Amino acid sequence: MVAYVVSAMSAMHDEALMGEYAAVAGPTVAAHGGKMLARGNIEVLDGDSPARGGVIIEFPSADAVRAWYTSPEYQKIVDMRFRAITSTLLHYANDAE
Repeated sequence: MVAYVVSAMSAMHDEALMGEYAAVAGPTVAAHGGKMLARGNIEVLDGDSPARGGVIIEFPSADAVRAWYTSPEYQKIVDMRFRAITSTLLHYANDAE
């Protein structure tokens, strides 16, 4: 069952660092079977959210999400994201299937 990671960014602190992070994070996602579905600005249609932008990544399973996030390769660079942006990273198991 596919699973998704959604990142909702509420503040950009260092655009150049975020670009560096994105360049090195992509291969870690791909190594765990993930693929980028959407990236860009977020329009809040309902509710109250500080999110301004984000990404949606599809993985083949919830286990693949956890393996990616906890992998030594990703953990080595995750601090770049923390320094570059303020965001919330969410994991959705796809119960709709």
